[in-house]
Amino acid sequence: MIVGPYINGSAVFLGGIIGAVLSTRLPERIRLSMPSIFGAASMCMGIVLVVKVVHMPVMVLSVILGSLLGELIYLEKGIGKVGGKAKGLVELLVKPGSSDESAQEQFLHQYVSIIVLFCASGTGIFGSMHEGMTGDTSVLIAKSFLDIFTAAIFATSLGFAVAIIALPQLIIQLALAHGAVYIMPLTTSAMQADFSAVGGVLMFATGFRICGIKMFPVANMIPALVLAMPISAAWVHFF
Repeated sequence: MIVGPYINGSAVFLGGIIGAVLSTRLPERIRLSMPSIFGAASMCMGIVLVVKVVHMPVMVLSVILGSLLGELIYLEKGIGKVGGKAKGLVELLVKPGSSDESAQEQFLHQYVSIIVLFCASGTGIFGSMHEGMTGDTSVLIAKSFLDIFTAAIFATSLGFAVAIIALPQLIIQLALAHGAVYIMPLTTSAMQADFSAVGGVLMFATGFRICGIKMFPVANMIPALVLAMPISAAWVHFF
């Protein structure tokens, strides 16, 4: 029985609700400092995944081609629009919408970052597939501990819209967990390692974005995860 995605989704949902409710009570210094800590943690998790790479050219090529594909289909822009609509729907129930364009832009930047962090992290994807094959929930449970606090902190500024992210995250993780039964037998340990390394690159770039150091187009890099295993298999076959 697959339970990890439900635990992880519940953590994001609960964290988003708690953070939104306590937004006016949480000290400003904590709200300002903790995102940087979460960004640093994301970068460290990314490094751990990247060092597991087996074929370095596969990781580089996957990231480049995947990012190019994401740019061509305007993936991040599309996610940003969905985030803006989600924010508008929530504000109709919670508070009046803001007409400040800079505030709207800042919201979209932050919202896209945490969508990727929660829904497209290498840890979440690997953890879902790992549970689907072995029944081990430890990876997703560990991710849940980080996610509940991350969601709470970001919800203090982004509001209840953060809790909405739990739904697409749950859908993605359940699909991966159930699909892993059919996918994993077709993969090798090298393909899995290269896949995790590509996820690590996304985690590292997301960490930079959360910290406000560099606004990488992280959402446009998501197709790299789809290309990682096929490119890894092709690399081994031809080289």
